[in-house]
Amino acid sequence: MTVMNLTLLMYLVPSLVMFGCGVYGFLTRKNMIAIMISLELMLNSIDINFVAFNRYLFPEQMDGMMFSLFAIAIAAAETALALAIIINVFRIAKKVDINELTKLKF
Repeated sequence: MTVMNLTLLMYLVPSLVMFGCGVYGFLTRKNMIAIMISLELMLNSIDINFVAFNRYLFPEQMDGMMFSLFAIAIAAAETALALAIIINVFRIAKKVDINELTKLKF
């Protein structure tokens, strides 16, 4: 392995671990806040991949980094909206469990 591939691998392995933890948390948790945190973990690992591949494939361009900044901004807006929805669900159901959402049906 060359030094460049080894250095790229040093970014991709933690990103893969982060993504795996996010998927595991998303599939196993029943709490909506824990699910939202797991989703954010997956999005952040994808952003690490964008920056790492951009740095090693096209070092003179900033496309991957700019795309990551836009993705982070969108994720922040998404999180604010999801948190507002979770707060409204908590006001109605007094719990943030996924199983409790069936009580909100008419």
